[in-house]
Parts: sequence; C-alpha cells; structure tokens
Amino acid sequence: MTTKKDAAPIMAAKDGDALGSRGGKTAAAVEVPAMAAPEPSVATEEKAAKLGPYVAYAFRGTDVRADIRDKYGFDGELLELYASGTERVVNKWHHYLPLYDRYFARWRNRPFRFLEIGVSRGGSLDLWRRYFGPEAVIFGIDINPKCAAFDGISGQVRIGSQDDQAFLARVVEEMGGIDVVLNDGSHQMPHVHKTFEVLFPKLSYGGTYMIEDLHTAYMRRFGGGYRSSDNFFNFTRRMVDDMHRWYHRHGEHRSDLGPECSGIHIHDSVAVFDKDRPFAPTHSRVVRQGKS
Repeated sequence: MTTKKDAAPIMAAKDGDALGSRGGKTAAAVEVPAMAAPEPSVATEEKAAKLGPYVAYAFRGTDVRADIRDKYGFDGELLELYASGTERVVNKWHHYLPLYDRYFARWRNRPFRFLEIGVSRGGSLDLWRRYFGPEAVIFGIDINPKCAAFDGISGQVRIGSQDDQAFLARVVEEMGGIDVVLNDGSHQMPHVHKTFEVLFPKLSYGGTYMIEDLHTAYMRRFGGGYRSSDNFFNFTRRMVDDMHRWYHRHGEHRSDLGPECSGIHIHDSVAVFDKDRPFAPTHSRVVRQGKS
C-alpha cells in the first residue's frame, strides 16, 4: 500500500515483522511492483496462510482511491486525505477507511481527546490531524524511542509501553482524559487485553474504543490462535455476556468493564466498543388517548 502517489511502488513489510514498527521493531520494506489486484480465491487464502496476510493481500494496483471507492462505496473526505498522502508514511487496510469515518466522523471539527497507540512512521498522526481539525487534542504513544521525532508535529508523542499501566495513566492525565482510543499497537494479545483493561474505564461516557488488525488474534506469534483462550474475540464474547447481564443468572465476567459497555461492533479485523452510563432496560406500552 502507498499513500504518496497512486502509481508509486508499494511498500510491504516482510513476514517476520508483518505489521510495521511495533513493540520496538521496525519492519523491513520491500517493493511490490504494480500489477492487477488479484481476486479473492483459494490460492490467495493459501498464500495468506503461508506468507501472512500483510504480504498476501498487499494492494498491487495503481489507483488507491478507485479501489476503496469501488469496493466499499466510500468516497468521503477521509479517502482523499489518505490517498493524497502526507509528508510521512501512513499505511492502512483499505476497508478501514469507511469504518474510521463511520465511528469517528462525529468528532470532527470540535474539541475532543484522541489517543492512538502505535505511532510507527508518524503518518497516521498527520492523517488524523488533517481529518479531525485543529481543535482536537491528539496524542500518540509508541515503545520505539525513534518515534519521539514526531512529537509536536501533528500531535504529542510519548514513549512507553502500552502494557505499562502507570505510563498509560500519566498520558491520560496529561491529555485531560480521553474520548477516543485507536489501538494500532503491538497487536500482542496480552498487550491488547491489558491496554483495554486500563484505558476503557478511563474513557469518557459517549466515547469510542477501536482496536484494529485483530486478524492477529488468530496468529500464535501474536499470542492468539483459532481456539486460544487469549484470542481477543473470546474476550469480546464475554463482554457481550456482561452487556446482557440483565437476562441471565451467570454473573459478570468483568464487572469493571462490561456494565459500561453500551455497544460492540465487529468488522473484519476491527472491534469497536461504545461506552455509556448503564441503565437497567425498561419497556413500555403506549397508545393514543381514546384508543384501546
């Protein structure tokens, strides 16, 4: 994928560090020559299993805008911001763009607090600044000390680990609270769990917590697996049970998290959690006066 120019060579990460610079690692870049994007097939799925999805599903066309617009019917401003590129590299799965706009558009051009976990090469913070506008408080965290070079450009950057509870608390305090979290960090299942457990309680009511690249939940090298108890989607199912605590007698898995989760949305590799004040469900029956 590229965001500098549609016809530029595609830079894809090698399989060993398939998701970019996370957890102190920096992916090596390899050029993928432009060619027609392959249609999904059994062969493509087998290639993904062998090489990793980041390499197997890399965009090999020449028009990023057209690919996103034609496949997902999305033609919003965020598409133009992404496809036109920034001064620094930004890399996104194409189906994420309409999801970002669906869940983040209401925060545009207003004061709010946005935390991105995983700074990588700095381009994502540039994209969010252009998308959200000047009133947004934007912070990014990364364990890689080199990311400090992006501090103060499009947002504030703090160096530390996403599974360090004290570090996360300091960042949130400096921000004055958080309204939106985007977790694009190490993708290690223990980190994904820990970060959610620390930050979701600190999220403001009405806030949004998005985790991306959750295809890693099925990969052992990220601490997951299809049947693994550490697969984050198994945790998500327990959150669904807690949301429906009113209707069963099995108690709550996480009384510190579930009661304030008002909605869960699952997409390909993406989970979105809404936070709001909990109220017991109520129903009523109404009819116009004089009717029975």
